[in-house]
Amino acid sequence: MRVRRRDSHAGRIAAGRHLHPDLDSAPAGPEHHGMGGGIPWQRRVQYSSGFLALGLVAEAAAELAALEGADRGRPEVLSALCDLHSETKDWMAMIEVGRILARARPDHPHGWISWAYALREVQRVEEARAVLLEAEPRHPACGVLHYNLACYACLLGDRPEAERRLRRALAIDGSWKDSALDDPDLAAMRTWIAGL
Repeated sequence: MRVRRRDSHAGRIAAGRHLHPDLDSAPAGPEHHGMGGGIPWQRRVQYSSGFLALGLVAEAAAELAALEGADRGRPEVLSALCDLHSETKDWMAMIEVGRILARARPDHPHGWISWAYALREVQRVEEARAVLLEAEPRHPACGVLHYNLACYACLLGDRPEAERRLRRALAIDGSWKDSALDDPDLAAMRTWIAGL
C-alpha cells in the first residue's frame, strides 16, 4: 500500500489507517457538528488530512486544534492526530494518542500500528512488538501488522520469526516486498528478501 509519505515506516502507519474506512466516514448530519468555528468536525479532519498530504503541517495542526469538547476524543480525530504526530516525529505524543485510539477502537488497526511504530522510533522495540502481538488476534489478516512484526523481530535478532512474519505479510499483500528491500529495519535480511 502506497501513501503520501516517502519513508516505508510512515507507509506502514498510514496503511493501517485505511484498512477500515469506517474511521474515515462519519455521518454528516447537523447532530455531528462540532463547535470549532461552525465547521463540522468531519470537515476539520478532512482538511487536516489534506493539509498533511500537501506538507502543510501547521495548517493541519490548526484544523485539529480548532476542535472543541468531545470532538477532540473522537476516534477519527485521534487517528488524524496520529498522522500529524507521525509527520512531526512527535513520538511521545504519538505513543499516547495511538494507545488511546487502540483502546477506544481495538477493532481498527491504525491505533495499534501507530502506537507500536512510535515505540519503535524511541528504541522501545520489545514494547512495540508486545503491542502488535496484543493486536494480532483482532487483525490476523492485516499485512502491515505482520510486516511491522517482521521488522521488530529482525531488530531483536529473531531471524526465523522475522522470516515467518514477512512471509505472512507478503501472502496478504505481495507489494510489501518492495518496501522490505529498502527497509533499514530488515537490512540483515536483504539477500533473503531479494530471493523471495
